Amino acid sequence: MFDNYTDVENKARHLKEMENAGDSITHEIVQRLHGTFVTPIDREDIAHLAHTLDDVMDYIEAAGRTAFLYRVEQPTQRARELCTVIVEMTDKLNQVLPLLRHREKFPHILKGCVEINRLENQADDIHHSAQAELFDGSRDACDVIKWREIYQHLENATDKGEGVANILEGVVLKNA
Repeated sequence: MFDNYTDVENKARHLKEMENAGDSITHEIVQRLHGTFVTPIDREDIAHLAHTLDDVMDYIEAAGRTAFLYRVEQPTQRARELCTVIVEMTDKLNQVLPLLRHREKFPHILKGCVEINRLENQADDIHHSAQAELFDGSRDACDVIKWREIYQHLENATDKGEGVANILEGVVLKNA
């Protein structure tokens, strides 16, 4: 959305649809957990993973929705950088999550977790720079408020992505 900032209303609506789909998947996972006697990994870890993954999507959707509702004309370079990190992080999560099915691939999960942690640190640096830039000049106060909130949603998405990595690391170490 931020790389091609056109048709923003439809893109924000699509993000909301994806967020709703994520909520449905999370709900289905929790329902299945309650009906399953034996799970491949701890029931609590599965639920925590599902909820934390859902939180990532919640914050991504919140950033897009906020940009649309606040009528942001164009995203900043820092917002684009944060989105790039989020895409890299979610791609890495998509690579490592299926590996939970195979114990012999657990070392690959741990390597992926290290990369996700690195990406979150990179996002922290971008977020700090973005915040500093907001107060670095003669910006309109409304723009400062808008961007501060959007940046925080994007940062929260990366924090939750790191949370997923931390849960995965714990699962791997418990089940290795």
